[in-house]
Amino acid sequence: MTQSGFIPFDERIVDTMIGLACAAKSHRIILAGPNSFEMFLELHRRGYPRVTTTRISRAPCGQHDMAFVVWREPSVRALEATLEGLVHFLSAAGVLVICIVPHQTSIRCLRLALEMLGFRIESGTCCKSGMVLSPRR
Repeated sequence: MTQSGFIPFDERIVDTMIGLACAAKSHRIILAGPNSFEMFLELHRRGYPRVTTTRISRAPCGQHDMAFVVWREPSVRALEATLEGLVHFLSAAGVLVICIVPHQTSIRCLRLALEMLGFRIESGTCCKSGMVLSPRR
């Protein structure tokens, strides 16, 4: 962590999330979570022009192909609230990818929250930076 309190963004997380989602540069991607702006900049740097965040999105709900969340907070309740607001931006076939850093968040609680939103965890991986999950509808 730097003196300003900013946690440097790990590019390996972006690689893992792109891989799990099978993201193409033509996909419309929405980002949420405390590090969404850093991820926004990283994806734009990599050539993904159709990326936005929940705060600046002007597209109507149900128009995004993918949603990425990088979560560094210990609160499962706050993550649930973020996911509840985020899923409305996804299309019916939209892909959700969640990175939990560090992976201290209870997977059982997260799984229940995702099930309540109509998602089921289909794939995931553990990496040095945390755990990346890809639930599907």
